[in-house]
Amino acid sequence: MKRPPGKHDRTGKKDKADSDADVEHFARAMADVVRLAPDPRGRVRAIPHISAPRPATPSRVPSGGPDVDDRSEAGFVAPGVDRRELRKLKRGEHTAGSRLDLHGVTSADAVASVKRFIDSHRHRHRCVCIVHGRGLHSEGNVSILKTRVREYLRHHRAVLAYADAPRADGGTGAVYVLLRK
Repeated sequence: MKRPPGKHDRTGKKDKADSDADVEHFARAMADVVRLAPDPRGRVRAIPHISAPRPATPSRVPSGGPDVDDRSEAGFVAPGVDRRELRKLKRGEHTAGSRLDLHGVTSADAVASVKRFIDSHRHRHRCVCIVHGRGLHSEGNVSILKTRVREYLRHHRAVLAYADAPRADGGTGAVYVLLRK
C-alpha cells in the first residue's frame, strides 16, 4: 500500500523517497542564501569567559579596630527607604543645606557635635554635609572620625541615608546625610 507524499508510517518515520525530496527542496530554497557579515556595532556578544572562582580571603579588620563595623564605605540606607536616594546623594542631586566641619576634633567631641548638629538642623534641611576628613594627617593615616561619625549616623533615628559627598564637596572626606523631616 502506497502512502501519499509526506505521510508517516506507523513508526513515525517518513518514506525514504519523501525525505530525499524534502532535502532537495530545502537545498533549492537555500541556494541563494548568503551568510551575514558580523555586526560592526558589536551588539552580538561572544559567550563570556567564565574564570575559576577566586579563593576566599580572610575579612580585613576595619581601620577603626576590631570592634568597629566598616560597612559604611559604600553608604547607608535605612530600612524602608528607596535605594535610589543613595544614588542621588552620591551624585549630589540633594543640595546640602548646612555644613559641619570636624577637622581637629576628638572622636568623642565629633560624635557629640554631630548629634547636636543633626538634632538642630533636621527640621530646617533635608540634606546636610558633615566634613570629617580622610585621616591623612592622623597617626597611621587612619580615619577615626570617618568611622565613628558614620557608625553614629547609622544608628540615629533622623538619618534616612548617607553617602560620600560628591568630589567637589569633599569626596570621601565628607558625607552627605539625608534627614527625616
